[in-house]
This record gives sequence, C-alpha cells and structure tokens, in this order.
Amino acid sequence: MNGKIIGIGIMVIALIAGAGLYYLQVYHFYDKVAVPDAVELVSVSSGEPEEIIADDITAINATSSPIRYRACFSTPMSHSLLTESYELAHGAIPLTAPDWFDCFNATEIGDALQDGSALAFLGRENIEYGVDRIVVIFDDGRGYVWQQLNDCGQKAYDGTAVGPECPARPTESN
Repeated sequence: MNGKIIGIGIMVIALIAGAGLYYLQVYHFYDKVAVPDAVELVSVSSGEPEEIIADDITAINATSSPIRYRACFSTPMSHSLLTESYELAHGAIPLTAPDWFDCFNATEIGDALQDGSALAFLGRENIEYGVDRIVVIFDDGRGYVWQQLNDCGQKAYDGTAVGPECPARPTESN
C-alpha cells in the first residue's frame, strides 16, 4: 500500500513539474511587444539596415533568449524591388513560435521559401553576438521576422573555435 502512495505522489509531482515547464516555455517568457521594432533590410548599396514600409506589425519577444523574437507584418513592396535593393539571406530556417502567436506559421514559411513564393532577406547582421535578424516576404506582401544563429553564433554556442572570420565577442560588463 505504501508503494502505491509513493508512486502516485511521484507521478503527481512529475505532472505538476511538466505542466510548469510547459507553461514557462510557451507562455511565461514571451511577451507581446507593445511598440515593435521597425522592419529593416540590409541595403545592397550601403551594407547598412534600412527601414522598409511595413504595416500592422505584431511581435513577441523574450529576454530569456536572443532567438525568441518573432514578428508578422504586411508590405506593399514587390519582390522585384526588394531583390534589387536588399541583401538576400542564405540558410534561413524559420523557427517555430508558440501556438498562441497564430500569425506566425513556421511550416508555411519554410514551404514558401522552398517553392520560391517567399524570399528571405537579411534584416540585421549580429543584432546580438552570433544572431542575425531574418525577414521573409511572401509575393502577396505578407512578411515575417525572426532571429537565428549565424555561423559564428553556431560555433560559439556549440563550443568549437570561432576563428578569425568572426567578430570579436563582446566583453561582459558588470
């Protein structure tokens, strides 16, 4: 009889811990951004980010990780204008967003990148060390933003030597 009570107790504690972890990962750390950042793309001519026309920007972010930023917007700018003016991003892989942020569908974005109905642009390089902001724009004007690790960030976080092609890592200030 005592073994059953202990077993049930362990299962209840595990269930509560699992529910708590789920809540923390999906809801607690994310916040809707009251005033979202302007949508920027890196200019081919200057190499610097430039603000583009973006309407109805909705964004979420979390302070727990630099890659938790997600945003949705719309733009009247055409693919032909964008590709002439702004740098394309290579290796863009959309990161999933919490289910409650329903304007951002990583599967749909990934499929559109593969079939060519959406293009990925570099929004800002090294927005934080080793993290680039990626902006994807569909041919119908829908746009999405997320942040993903670049090559230097992947090396820095998996423990391999970053090498001279990567910028110096910023020092921590106390």
